[in-house]
Amino acid sequence: MNKEHLLSIDVGTQSTRALIFDLQGNLLFKTQAFLPEYSSPNPGWSELEPRLFWGSLCQACQELWAMPGVEKDKIAGVAITTQRNVLINLDASGQPLRPAIHWSDQRQTAGLPNVGGIWGLLFTLSGMTDTIRYLQSEAKTNWVRTCQPDIWAKTAKIVLLSGYLTHCLTGNFVDSTACQVAHLPFDYKKHQWAGKSDWKWKAVPVEPEMLVDLIPPAGLLGEITSQASVETGIPAGLPLIAAAADKACEVLGSGTLASNICCLSYGSAATINTIHQRYIEVVPLIPPYPAAVPGSYSLEVQLFRGYWMVSWFLREFGQNEQRLAQKHGVAPEFLFDDLVNSVPAGSMGLMLQPYWAPGLRSPGPEAKGAVIGFGGIHTRAHIYRAILEGLAYALREGAERTSKRSGVPISEIRVAGGGSQSDAAAQLTADIFGMPVSRPHVYEASGLGAAIDLAVGLKLQPDFETAVARMTRISDTFDPNPENHKLYDELYNRVYLKMYSRLEPLYREIQDITGYPAKY
Repeated sequence: MNKEHLLSIDVGTQSTRALIFDLQGNLLFKTQAFLPEYSSPNPGWSELEPRLFWGSLCQACQELWAMPGVEKDKIAGVAITTQRNVLINLDASGQPLRPAIHWSDQRQTAGLPNVGGIWGLLFTLSGMTDTIRYLQSEAKTNWVRTCQPDIWAKTAKIVLLSGYLTHCLTGNFVDSTACQVAHLPFDYKKHQWAGKSDWKWKAVPVEPEMLVDLIPPAGLLGEITSQASVETGIPAGLPLIAAAADKACEVLGSGTLASNICCLSYGSAATINTIHQRYIEVVPLIPPYPAAVPGSYSLEVQLFRGYWMVSWFLREFGQNEQRLAQKHGVAPEFLFDDLVNSVPAGSMGLMLQPYWAPGLRSPGPEAKGAVIGFGGIHTRAHIYRAILEGLAYALREGAERTSKRSGVPISEIRVAGGGSQSDAAAQLTADIFGMPVSRPHVYEASGLGAAIDLAVGLKLQPDFETAVARMTRISDTFDPNPENHKLYDELYNRVYLKMYSRLEPLYREIQDITGYPAKY
C-alpha cells in the first residue's frame, strides 16, 4: 500500500487539530480537541499544565482514527506545528516541573542586572540599553530562575511546547530550529544556539546543557515510540519530521515563497510575514524568525493582541450576537460581518490604534490602545469596524516598514488565521492596502505548511518549490474598491500614522501616574 498521506498536528492557543493531507494539499480528514481555559494565578499571567497539551493531542489523534475512511497504513509520517514561545521546565526524567508559561503571559522580572562588559558598553553607546532590559524582563526563564529558585534548581531541560510534544512522541530532547521563537540564547542569523561570547547568554543565563538539540525543517526528529503509539494511536516507528512554528508554517501553507508576497495572519496575535534569504531586522534588535524552509528568514511585524480583540469585543459588547448564535447554532463571529457591512468604510472617522498590549520598540512598551473621533452617530458597529480597520492599518505600516528595510516592495497579499474567514475583514484589508487579498484553498494553512515540510522531508516531494506549487493554491481573491482605498489612504497617512507620535507623551504620563504597564 502506498504511504502518501501526511499527518499534520497543529497545536494552537485554543485547540489542537489532527489533520491528514494528501500530496496535492487536499485536507482529507480533520479532528479538533479544545484546550481548557488558561489559568491566571495573578493578573496578566497565563499558564496551563503541559500534560493538558499532550492530552489534547492524544484526543485529537484518537478521534481521527475513529473517522470513517481513515487508514493508518497510508500515513507516511508525522509533523507538528505549535504556537510559539510557550515555555516548559522539565526535570531529568522529562517530566514538567510547573505549568507551562503561555506566550500571552504578561509577567515581567524587575531588578535584573544590566548586561555588562563590552556588550553593555555597546548597548549604552547605541541607545539599546532599555531594549535589552525589556528583553531581559520579558524572558520567562529569568522569572523562573529569580522567583522560583527551587524549580530552577530541579530544571534539567528548558523546552518550548514543540520540544515538549516532540519528547512525548519520540523520547528525544530535540526540536526544530524553526520553532525557536522565544527569549532564549538562540542565534537567529545562523539558526543555532548562540556562540559562547554572545550577549544573549548574559541576558538570559541558562546552562547550555539545559537546551535541546536542534534539527532544521524537513529533518528527522525521531520515530514514534511504542508508548506514544498507545496514547495517540499513531503507528509506532513512523518518522516525526521537523516543521516550524505556527506562523512560519502558515506562511508556507499559504503558498508564500517569494519575498514580494506577504502573509497576513489574522490569529490571536496578528502578524505580517515575508520570506527572505537575507537576515534583515525590520525593527532594530528584533530578529527575523526562522522560516519553515531551511536557511530562510521570516521577516515579521507582530501585533501582540491582534484578532484577540475580536474575542474581547465579543465578550464586552457582543451579547446580542452570542444570543443569536446560540439560537441558530452558529459561531458568533460569523454574525459580525453583518455588523461590519452596516457601517461605511472609515467608520465615520472613528480611528483605532490597536495597541491593547505593550510592544517592544515599535510601538514602545508604554503604548496603549486608543480610539479617537467619537461622535453621537457612532455605535458598537462603528467600534467593531474600527477595530478591524485599526488592525489593517497597523499591518500596512508593518508592510511598508518591511518593504523599506528589505528593498523588496510587497505586491501580493495572502491572509490566513481565524479572522481571514471573514469576507468583510478580507475586503477592508484589500481596500486599506490597495492591492488584492487572497485566501489559501484550505483554512488550515499552518497545518498544510507542516505537511509540506513533512512531504519534502520524506522525499515525497522533491523540493519546496515543487511542493508549494503542487500543494497550495488560491481560493478567493478580494480586489480593492478604488473609492474606499482613496478614503483609507487619506485616513492612514493624515491621521493613523500620526497617532502614536502625538499620543506617546501621554502614554508615558499615564504609565508614570498609574504604574501600568509596569516599568522593567
